[in-house]
Amino acid sequence: MNNAVTLPLWLAIPVIGLALWALLARILVPSVRWVMRRRINSLVDELNERLPIRLQSFKLTKRQVLIDRLMYDPDVLEAAAEFGREEGLPRELVMQKVERYAREIVPAFNAYFYFRLGYWLSRRLAQTLYRVRVRLTDEAGLSAIDPQAAIVFVMNHRSNMDYVLVSYLVAERTALSYAVGEWARIWPLDSLIRATGAYFVRRSSRNALYRRVLQRYVQAAIKEGVTQAVYLEGGLSRDGLMAAPKLGLLDYMLRSFDPRTSRDIVFIPVGLNYDRVLEDRTLLLDLSSSENRTTGWRALWSSGRFLIHNLGLMARGKWHRFGYACVNFGTPISAKEYLSERDLDLKNMDRETRFERIGDLAAELMSAIGRVIPVLPVALVARVLLQHPDRPMSRLEFKGAVQTEIEALEEAGARVYVPRQDREYAIEVGLRMLTLRRAVDDRGGEIQVKPEEIALLEYYANSLDHFETG
Repeated sequence: MNNAVTLPLWLAIPVIGLALWALLARILVPSVRWVMRRRINSLVDELNERLPIRLQSFKLTKRQVLIDRLMYDPDVLEAAAEFGREEGLPRELVMQKVERYAREIVPAFNAYFYFRLGYWLSRRLAQTLYRVRVRLTDEAGLSAIDPQAAIVFVMNHRSNMDYVLVSYLVAERTALSYAVGEWARIWPLDSLIRATGAYFVRRSSRNALYRRVLQRYVQAAIKEGVTQAVYLEGGLSRDGLMAAPKLGLLDYMLRSFDPRTSRDIVFIPVGLNYDRVLEDRTLLLDLSSSENRTTGWRALWSSGRFLIHNLGLMARGKWHRFGYACVNFGTPISAKEYLSERDLDLKNMDRETRFERIGDLAAELMSAIGRVIPVLPVALVARVLLQHPDRPMSRLEFKGAVQTEIEALEEAGARVYVPRQDREYAIEVGLRMLTLRRAVDDRGGEIQVKPEEIALLEYYANSLDHFETG
């Protein structure tokens, strides 16, 4: 009984590994989960005391519970049965698809990650890359929003930095739930994005079953008052212009909305602009002719070269921030007021009529977004330089033209951001940014656009194209 038992090394190692795994799974992991859950609950209580817009219980519900609710939603089950009949598939296979769609869409919001790590990272990144400025154009309107309303921030989409910038700026008021495209569904980025409360959307999908699952998730989130952020254009602007709105998510939110009994939905227009969009040259590749366009490797090469170049500048102490990034918040638009004033009952309309009415609302929202898009130095300077791209301008002529353009934009209702309240300084900032990017020659008192960089200047000038200056 006292004889020693010897094991070969190849067997001892997995035995010890399994013992350590059992210890970890049975004792350490539950302890860590209990500690983290306690910290998260404490943080949620603190945030709900501090934040003007409380964290909704829907966001804090366990992900698996939300997935189960979505899978067995009556509308989803009806769509699954119809899909099974049309495709000749058994119910089990159809429900597997439903579960896959639900897991793809439903987020896994983590308050600790969002408000501790996420907020710190987004603030550091935004302030490292840009001089961040924010303006509330209707503070009284924002303060008067019904606390029970579901708030939806509707924004123009200039850069993937939009997610970081707006989340950081709004974190003192609430947590945002973004509708994120398929580009972010890569590991481990998808897990991090889900932890922020974002949900994934297949924007180009025509699968009726998938669309029904997505619709019911969006409607459930709105019904529970979840604060959301939506890019009405659907994707990044490739040419700098504001694109026509996509109506899908708006339709999901409003198709069953009743102004008399439903929780109000309040849309807050948000306008963003940058002196430098990090991915501008990559976006411009999409506008190249088919002869010049290549695969995604060219975009990857462009992004990698940009990163290496800036790391090199940092190493030599010659790196500078990319100018200004500005966000303006506009006047809230209440769905209840909008529909009541026009005596619209969307839930009882046929699809074609409903889409027409929602299209009208989307056009008004896009107009409201356009009115609050900030005019920044680079866009302003690019707009003026493109008035005479084929000839040099003297500095005196150039400055005079910029001053005239500022006045015209302000008369058109644009919100021109003038750093330090000094127009001369604003002009120099915009010109310096474009000179450093080798888009403009500034020599001998004359300023000349480089012909090969006209597309880049047009990209920035186009961000102001919706302002009618006559």
